[in-house]
Amino acid sequence: MNIKVIAFDADDTLFINEPYFEETEKKFCGIMEAYLSHQSLSQELFDTQIANLPLYGYGIKGYTLSMVETAMKVSNNTVSIKCIEKIIELGKELTQKPIVLLDGVEETLQSLKGKYKLVVATKGDLKDQQRKLHDSGLGHYFHHIEVMSNKKESDYLKLLQRLEIEPNEFYMIGNSLKSDVLPVLEIGGHACHVPYHTTWAHEMVEHNVVHENFNEIENIKEVVSLLSK
Repeated sequence: MNIKVIAFDADDTLFINEPYFEETEKKFCGIMEAYLSHQSLSQELFDTQIANLPLYGYGIKGYTLSMVETAMKVSNNTVSIKCIEKIIELGKELTQKPIVLLDGVEETLQSLKGKYKLVVATKGDLKDQQRKLHDSGLGHYFHHIEVMSNKKESDYLKLLQRLEIEPNEFYMIGNSLKSDVLPVLEIGGHACHVPYHTTWAHEMVEHNVVHENFNEIENIKEVVSLLSK
């Protein structure tokens, strides 16, 4: 492989993210349980998030607005100001969660730095992702940080243009087949899937990937030996 750039997804690839959202969702359902069951509230919130993605994109701000909108919808606009205040506070709490690196992340970055150009290619809110990377202490490993509005073929092609490389010189590492693997393979790049034990429903796909440019590993540390072959 003639790899020049290795890109890492951030959330649930470099550090914990989805468990914080699951915790917040449970608290939201607890606030609104007088109106619907937790299961129904979770589904309503998910549907609202998906409908709002074209407007708000990915990240905590859009998630918080979707919680407020869901609360208004399921209560037929009768939800109290106190409940809305609690929901907004849940969103603020999300922005203050501790940054917990996943096993093997820093060791892997130390091994790869200097051999390849390392970048972050992640979705989410720009300010929040910058905060997390700063607080993680990983920022100095990366040449470039790209917070993407989406991760489709066209988005990756734009990233490659900015990096001034060809698709076959690009290697993407992430926990989502839908966002980090399939679109990259589609444009001729290389991709490595590092599954995380919990994944947002929107990122789940039923897909058995068989491709010469694809690898799946259990721990991110295995990337080093893969690239040395």
